[in-house]
Amino acid sequence: MKYQKPKGTADILADESTKWQYVEEKARELFKKYRYHEMRTPIFENFEVFSRTSGETSDIVTKEMYDFHDKGDRHITLRPEGTAGVVRSFVENKLYGPEYQKPYKVYYMGPMFRYERPQSGRLREFHQIGVEAFGVDNPTLDVEVIAMAIDLLKSVEINSLKLVINTLGDIETRQNYRQALIDYLEPFEDQLSEDSKERMHKNPLRVLDSKDENDQKIVENAPSILDFLTDNSKKHFETVKSLLDDLGIKYEIDANMVRGLDYYNHTIFEIMSDSKAFGGKWTTVCAGGRYNGLVEQLGGPATPGVGFGLGVERLLLILNTEKDKLPLDDDLDVYVVGIGNETNAKSLEIVQALRQQGFSADRDYLNRKPKGQFKTASRLAAKYTITIGEREIAENKANIKDMASGQENSVNLDDILNNFENVIK
Repeated sequence: MKYQKPKGTADILADESTKWQYVEEKARELFKKYRYHEMRTPIFENFEVFSRTSGETSDIVTKEMYDFHDKGDRHITLRPEGTAGVVRSFVENKLYGPEYQKPYKVYYMGPMFRYERPQSGRLREFHQIGVEAFGVDNPTLDVEVIAMAIDLLKSVEINSLKLVINTLGDIETRQNYRQALIDYLEPFEDQLSEDSKERMHKNPLRVLDSKDENDQKIVENAPSILDFLTDNSKKHFETVKSLLDDLGIKYEIDANMVRGLDYYNHTIFEIMSDSKAFGGKWTTVCAGGRYNGLVEQLGGPATPGVGFGLGVERLLLILNTEKDKLPLDDDLDVYVVGIGNETNAKSLEIVQALRQQGFSADRDYLNRKPKGQFKTASRLAAKYTITIGEREIAENKANIKDMASGQENSVNLDDILNNFENVIK
C-alpha cells in the first residue's frame, strides 16, 4: 500500500526548506531590532479559546476549525490562527504584571490548521509568522506594527506592495453602525447569500466580508463606518493616518474592509502584493490590526493589543516567481576526494576537523573513482577540493585545489586539520 500525505498538506523537502529558513531568519533579525521576542504556544488549545475570540459567525468557527474530543472527552481545537493562543498564554502566565515591560512584545512562527478548500497558497495545514504587542493603546504602536510588517516584506525584496487600512472604531461606533447596516441590508435580504442572511442580524459587519459576488455588489453602497466614528475613534484613526504620512508610508482607505475575526477594533490593515504569482491581481500577504478587549475575553484585565499575521506559503509563492531574489546560503566550502579504500578513515578525520573549524565539508561515501568524486564536487559548487591517497597519507600531505582559479598546492595535513583558514589565505 502506498501512503500519501493528507489532502491540503505539503511536504517541505530539503531543497525547499532553505527558502523557509531564509524567510524565518530575516524575520528573526528584524523582530530583534524592534525588540520582539519569540513565544511558542501549543499547536492545540481548548475549543473555547478560539470559539470565544473568533466570533460565532466567523468562517473559522462555523466551517473551518479542526476540533475534536480527545480520549479524556476534552474539546480540543488545532489552532486556526496565532493570536488567541498567545493571548491565552499572556493571561495564564500573568504577563500583564507590573514587572513586565509595556508594551509586552512577542512574535511566533508555526503551523495553523483550517478545514477549507485547498488552493494555491492556501492549505489546510499552513504556516504563519506573526507578532503581538500588549499593554499600550497609543495609535503610534499601530503604525509601528504596520511599518514593521512592510519592513519584513521589503527585507526579502518584495517591493511592489499596497497598504490598505480602515478603522472598526470602538464599541459605541460599532453599535451605532451595526443598526445602520442592518437597516440598509434588510431590503436586500432575499437577495443575500445564505451565509449573509444568517449573519445579517447576528453580526452584520461580516456581510461586508462576504466572498459572494452578489453580496459584494449589494454592500458597495452600504453606509460607511467612517460616518459613525465617535470622537475618540476618529482621533485614533486620524493619528494613524498622520503618522503614516510622516513616515512616508502610502496607504489606501477601504471603508468596507473588515477582518475575518471578530476581535478586531480601531485600526485594521492588509498589505497586498500584485506579484506574478497571483496573476498580477492584488492579493493579501499580511494582515492585522488592533484588538482591545481580547485579553478580557480570556479572563485577563483590560489590556489593549495590536499585531499582524503573515502567511509563509503565500510569501514563498511570490519569492518562487522571483528566484533571483533568494540569496540562499547553501555553499559547500570543501569536498574531500579520497583515492583508495585506505583513505576512508583519514577522509572522515579531515571533514570532521573542517566542520569543527566552522567550514561546511563533505566527502564521498560510495567508494567511487576520483573522476566521479570531482564531478560531484563541481556539481555541489565546492570552493575547494582536498585530495588524498595512500602516498599523501604516508607523506602527511594533501593536495588542495581552488576550484574557481584552478590553482593547486600540496599542503601539510596537520595544517589542514588545525588551521585551514590560514592555509587558504
